[in-house]
Amino acid sequence: MPRLRWGLLSTARINRLIIPAVRASARSEIAAVASRTPERARTYAAEWNIPRVLASYEAMIADPDLDVIYIGLPNSLHAEWTVRCLDAGKHVLCEKPLALSVDDVDRVQQAATRTKRVAAEAFMYRHHPLTHAAATVVRSGELGDIRGYKGAFTFRLTREGDVRLDPALGGGSLWDVGCYPVSYACFLAGAAPSEVTGWQNASTDGIDLEFAGMMRFADGSIAQFDSGFRGPVRAEMEVIGTRGSLRIVRPFRTDTTSRLLLTIGEDTETLPFDADAPFAGEVADMEGAALDGAAPEIPLSESRRTIATICALYDAARSGRAIRPM
Repeated sequence: MPRLRWGLLSTARINRLIIPAVRASARSEIAAVASRTPERARTYAAEWNIPRVLASYEAMIADPDLDVIYIGLPNSLHAEWTVRCLDAGKHVLCEKPLALSVDDVDRVQQAATRTKRVAAEAFMYRHHPLTHAAATVVRSGELGDIRGYKGAFTFRLTREGDVRLDPALGGGSLWDVGCYPVSYACFLAGAAPSEVTGWQNASTDGIDLEFAGMMRFADGSIAQFDSGFRGPVRAEMEVIGTRGSLRIVRPFRTDTTSRLLLTIGEDTETLPFDADAPFAGEVADMEGAALDGAAPEIPLSESRRTIATICALYDAARSGRAIRPM
């Protein structure tokens, strides 16, 4: 059976969730890790029992024995290293956001087309049965005409020096966690918004510590969301129709507390969904695309839509007016 050999480009904290998912698959293996310093990579490899250590990021993308590179670098480096990996003949699973501009998404698309390699944005929730079940309900018509979406993703960020607080590295709550309700609403709506507005509370460095936004879609439905680094842990989505509503509890990083609650009239029902491991679908999706030639669950056109919407939301917050995404 063909197997994908994965390299970890960085020793980011998110790796601790990806490594078990890759190792649980019969068609993948963790083969190597690289960090900014060989010493850090060796320590990490010993901690996680990773067979090979590569001395630099450049050494990893040049290694002929690797098939897929997982990129968990700071946001500002995602597009650059995705393109470099593709040009080196590697498939890429890059943490969200894939890029910080539409132009950079287009650069990734051009590189993927040029090299005939797969590049995918790592929004794990899009691969989970909870999301598939939610989409089935919304598209079944059971809720009636969809009039609105509500979402939130907040937590308290207290770690000093965190890259998410650095504007030079693509920091900000909208890029970090607000991207989830934005992408989720656009996914369920099946389209980019026609107009957005946004408001932010910014740090002295200029990154948004809190963001609130609204998105209007061509069918007249409205999405409202907020994100932030100052509040309690909140992770939720709700879809409101003319006949009922669907509440998705813990939708973005599924766990044992995730729920799908359908309310019609005064009756609320808990709907079933398969309890897959949170990151298993993301790994399986890359395997299907790289080994079988299947289309990725998240095409780069969807990533472009998400990035364009986020950039428009930031523009709206800075300008104080409604913006039409590119």
